[in-house]
Amino acid sequence: METNAGQSAARALLAFWRAAGVDMDMAEAVYAAAPSQPVETVARPKRASAPRPLRPRADTSLEAARSAAQAANSVAELRAALENFEGCALKRTARNTVFVDGVENAPVLLIGEAPGKDEDQAGKPFVGRSGQLLDRMLEQIGLNRRSNLLISNTIYWRPPGNRDPTQGEIAACLPFAERLVEIVQPKLLILAGKSAAHTMLKRVDGVLKLRGRKLQYSRDEFPLPVNAMVMLHPAYLLRQPQQKRLAWNDLLLAETWLDELGVERAPHS
Repeated sequence: METNAGQSAARALLAFWRAAGVDMDMAEAVYAAAPSQPVETVARPKRASAPRPLRPRADTSLEAARSAAQAANSVAELRAALENFEGCALKRTARNTVFVDGVENAPVLLIGEAPGKDEDQAGKPFVGRSGQLLDRMLEQIGLNRRSNLLISNTIYWRPPGNRDPTQGEIAACLPFAERLVEIVQPKLLILAGKSAAHTMLKRVDGVLKLRGRKLQYSRDEFPLPVNAMVMLHPAYLLRQPQQKRLAWNDLLLAETWLDELGVERAPHS
């Protein structure tokens, strides 16, 4: 039984001896007359394998998220719905669900991106270094979590290694973020960072183009659009401290707008 590799080697050997002057006519005749036989293969029995568990379809998880979010009529009910929701894979690797912190009926709602290590441990948004910077910034214009501010995210579980969330993870969490805005009905919605701005506003402009402007957040479910603005994420400011001038301008815009809207704010201490 000859394999293709064996046949090639035999031909090469015959050619070598002929080139050396050896009479190879008979040997080549014998080789040429050798009947070729097909290589027989023995089928191996297939191993029995356990059936793979069916993964939930993405559209099924999204529909479940929408249904759960819409059934909630308060921030507390929305939190409970989120705690019971199993349609986002991030929940299986996170320590805690990170939903909201602050006053539930606050006139100002700030939404960030995704929780980090500190937030995952505490179960609250914006509690690490960037959160501490955010608190100091907002206190300059009379906003705090104790009296007039509610803070949340667009993603409610920490992505492993602080990686960027996938589009599927964003889509699974979005119905809860949208329902939160609908329930709270803030006078001003502040979106911190590019990801939050893109997710909530459905826009792809860079954050430097979106910030510093009076915008509107609207959905078909809302009778009136919600006032919205974009600010630089405090984590970005920790990496790029030279951009704090832009951040201060964002705060001045928020302060002026809140004055126009008649939002009471705490005096700066």
